[in-house]
Amino acid sequence: MKKVLMVLTSHDQLGNTGRQTGFWLEELAAPYYTFKDAGVEVVLASPLGGQPPLDPKSNEPSFQTDLTRRFEQDAAATAQLAATVRLDSVNQADFDTVFYPGGHGPLWDLAEDKHSIQLIESFLAANKPVALVCHAPGVLRHVKTPAGRPLVEGKKVTGFTNTEEEAVGLTNVVPFLVEDVLKAHGGVYSQGPDWGSYVVSDGLLITGQNPASSSAAAALLLKQIA
Repeated sequence: MKKVLMVLTSHDQLGNTGRQTGFWLEELAAPYYTFKDAGVEVVLASPLGGQPPLDPKSNEPSFQTDLTRRFEQDAAATAQLAATVRLDSVNQADFDTVFYPGGHGPLWDLAEDKHSIQLIESFLAANKPVALVCHAPGVLRHVKTPAGRPLVEGKKVTGFTNTEEEAVGLTNVVPFLVEDVLKAHGGVYSQGPDWGSYVVSDGLLITGQNPASSSAAAALLLKQIA
């Protein structure tokens, strides 16, 4: 049976706004069921282990989907979420691939987490695909090639756009803008319409622009490990 690792944030503070953040529910739920329904085993991990913080906004009625509701009502899924394994205990050799859901949280912790950086580098070195959606492509900011160059340099990538960040009013709250960082590290950045599904694939690297892109990114990842 194929096995996918999904890496979630443990960070719950939205800068110094006093508001909560975390992972975005649709970006977990949609890929989770893309994998599960295809018979793939899913393991959830986070830097601190245990229950990762959910961005409360992602569970407001306007952002709920059939799949987020399915996840919320799925006792096995919610139990698994409450007991994520610690990221530093994870071994790339045990998995076929890794998927990073977004939400704003990863910009603070996973982007700077040495275990996450090494994990992504080790998956790619083992010729295994890596997928990241929405804010999660920002997690690539310190990831390097074996030659020590930025991983995204010369690679086709996408991620949460500056205009999407502006629309949610967090341009001056986040530690960095995903689009800017990908471009600054030499990524060949492109985007679709704001809030529409848009996924880019370049070799082993798959990136999705926003929550709506998470199902398509997961489906593309499944094809690569089939």
